[in-house]
Amino acid sequence: MPHAAVHAHAPAAPLSALASGPLSGRVRPPGDKSVSHRALIFGLLAIGETKIEGLLEGEDVLRTAQACRQLGARIVRHADGSWSVWGAGLGSLLQPTETLDFGNAGTGSRLMMGVVAGHPIVARFDGDASLRKRPMKRILDPLALQGAQVLEQAEGGRLPLVLLGSSEPLPVEYKTPVASAQIKSAVLLCGLNSPGQTTVIEAEASRDHTEKMLAHFGARVESEAYGPHGRKITLEGRPELIARDVRVPADPSSAAFPLVAALIVEGSDIVIDGVMTNPLRSGLLTTLQEMGAEIALENRRVEGGEEVADVRARFSHLAGVDVPAARAPSMIDEYPVLAVAASFAKGETRMRGLSELRVKESDRLEAVAAGLKANGVDCEIVGDDLIVRGGRVAGGGMVETHLDHRIAMSFLVMGLAAEKKVTVDDETMIATSFPAFRGLMERLGARFS
Repeated sequence: MPHAAVHAHAPAAPLSALASGPLSGRVRPPGDKSVSHRALIFGLLAIGETKIEGLLEGEDVLRTAQACRQLGARIVRHADGSWSVWGAGLGSLLQPTETLDFGNAGTGSRLMMGVVAGHPIVARFDGDASLRKRPMKRILDPLALQGAQVLEQAEGGRLPLVLLGSSEPLPVEYKTPVASAQIKSAVLLCGLNSPGQTTVIEAEASRDHTEKMLAHFGARVESEAYGPHGRKITLEGRPELIARDVRVPADPSSAAFPLVAALIVEGSDIVIDGVMTNPLRSGLLTTLQEMGAEIALENRRVEGGEEVADVRARFSHLAGVDVPAARAPSMIDEYPVLAVAASFAKGETRMRGLSELRVKESDRLEAVAAGLKANGVDCEIVGDDLIVRGGRVAGGGMVETHLDHRIAMSFLVMGLAAEKKVTVDDETMIATSFPAFRGLMERLGARFS
């Protein structure tokens, strides 16, 4: 089959959201994407059966599952929706015979580069047109220090690329150039098979799902404060990773869409079950509460090493705030939907330090601003800051999604409270992270056409 055919994009399917009555009910969004990718990868590296409940069955995660199979895992989906992974074990991965095709999965591809880099195998990585544009050099640079070699790559260190891993990854101490859980995780995953200690130093702490799951599977990993906002993570190489059960909490990035919808649609009162409240992922909750959102965390508990709670959200009169750049790593995926909330808030909201949004599935910063303007919202980009002056939202615009699922869902949320309907040019890619988005929102009372 010619390679291009693999990524033939389905015809665009525009979708409109219309002003809705009050939203109400209880829903559980899909499992967290970050934890889902990692649960599969740790299942591959552990000995025995890892049972996973609540796995996000979006396209991105299914690509990671397929790559794990190609590297030697046996993976079964059970009738009740749970999954089992029987691992090949650390140091025992198979040489894949075919390309590891990650579709649109940035997290899956980058974490798996770390896994491959720590094993004496050669793997070819590829993805769809969007993933082929995304930067991989920031992952490949530290992996080269650990002993991996890039045999082939597209211009600028992009996909498709061929990676040769090392049988003896070198113990390194690596300072990440930006706060990125993906860089940190790739270095740690490679370091798992190193005969010594691997240390990652971050000036700004990023998501810590990898460290939590390393500990959950029996690795010796220590995380300590470093400077005012940073972390220093030290991993002992060659642990015996033992299969463990994982219950994946609901994804806070997916929960963000019904959450913001309830805050902006008059009269709404909803509960979102089992949402991860990891402090390194809850920047959006913090910001919305500063804006005056009525949000309550109920039934707090720990599942699979992660803090979770049921989140109750009610219609609120929001006010603009200044969102510090230091908060960006804890809510990097939620800025598009925060910009929608800011459109309905009284006054000015300034979101600072969003350079990282320029290298997501699309240039998310430009795409968000264009979508806001198309619907009559006063906004501007100043350097890497997005400024939104909120109030009433006229709507009536067509939003270019640039094949970006979060842009699509954010502007559909806007349409539920705008004066005129809001249309996105394509809804098909929403399936990469939230296949049940439309059904879940309609159960709460949202209207789409």
